[in-house]
Amino acid sequence: MGAVVDLDRLLDQRQIWRGRQGQVRPAGLQPTGHAALDQHLPDGGWPAAALSELLLASPGCGELQLLWPSLARLTAQGGRVVLIAPPFIPYAPAWQAAGVDLRWLIQVQAPQADVLWAAEQCLRSASCAAVLCWPERADDRALRRLQVAAETGQALAFACRPQQAANNPSPAALRIAVDTRPAQWRVLKCRGGMPPPLPIACPGRG
Repeated sequence: MGAVVDLDRLLDQRQIWRGRQGQVRPAGLQPTGHAALDQHLPDGGWPAAALSELLLASPGCGELQLLWPSLARLTAQGGRVVLIAPPFIPYAPAWQAAGVDLRWLIQVQAPQADVLWAAEQCLRSASCAAVLCWPERADDRALRRLQVAAETGQALAFACRPQQAANNPSPAALRIAVDTRPAQWRVLKCRGGMPPPLPIACPGRG
C-alpha cells in the first residue's frame, strides 16, 4: 500500500506541478511588443510577475532591442524601470527614440557582488514595473530568489546572462537566447507550454 500524501502541503510547498488546469497566474498581459515572438509564448508575452532570462551571445548584443517595446509601454503607463549594472552606459537619445520615458528610468551602479541583491530589493519593493540586471554569475538559488521577489512585487524581472548559462538549470519562467549570427531569438524554456522548434528572426536585423 502506498504512503498517504498530504497533497495540500505539497502544493503549498510547490513540490509538484499541477499543469495549466487550476493554475493561478498573475493577472495582466505583458506583450513583448514583437508579434512573431508573442504568438509563440504561452502567455502571449512575458510571463507576468516572473523572472525571464535573456542569454546573450555577447554583452549588449540585442537585449535592449528585444526589451525596448515593453519598457516603452511600461514607462508610458508611469511604471518605474530599473537597470542594475548594465555593461554599457545607457545612451539616452536611443532610449528616447525607442519610446522610453526617461522620467521613469533609473540606473543603479552596483559591484558584481551586489547585483543580484540589488535586483531582489528593487523587485520586492513593489514600486517597480520592471527590473533588468546583468549578473556575471548566478546560481540556481540566487535566481530562485529573484523569481520569488518578482512574484512578491508583481514586477517583470530580466536577468541578462551569457549563453553558456543555458547548460545549467534555471527556475526562470522564460529563457530566451539572443543570437547575433544570424540575428534571432531562440526560446529555450517557457512556463506552461513547449518552446517553438524554430528560432524567431529579429525584426530589422535579419
